[in-house]
Amino acid sequence: MRSSGRNPLVLLIVLAVGLVIGGVIGDILGDSVAFLGYSYPIGLSTPLHLDLNVLDLTFGLMIDVNVASAIGLVLAFLLYKKL
Repeated sequence: MRSSGRNPLVLLIVLAVGLVIGGVIGDILGDSVAFLGYSYPIGLSTPLHLDLNVLDLTFGLMIDVNVASAIGLVLAFLLYKKL
């Protein structure tokens, strides 16, 4: 039961690094290995705008997930479990 003393912030950092490294690898190798470059955008296509007369807020988030970044996410999670 080693997982009870782990910090969740470390998990988020490891997963984010796995996504970024996987995404970069997918962009680099996407031309030679076609299936690594398949991507699917997730998020808001147009930002949400909230005007409160005193405060003006704009929210937007778009994530482009490809196969290599998903593989990087899984490998990062497995690496976290080994720590």
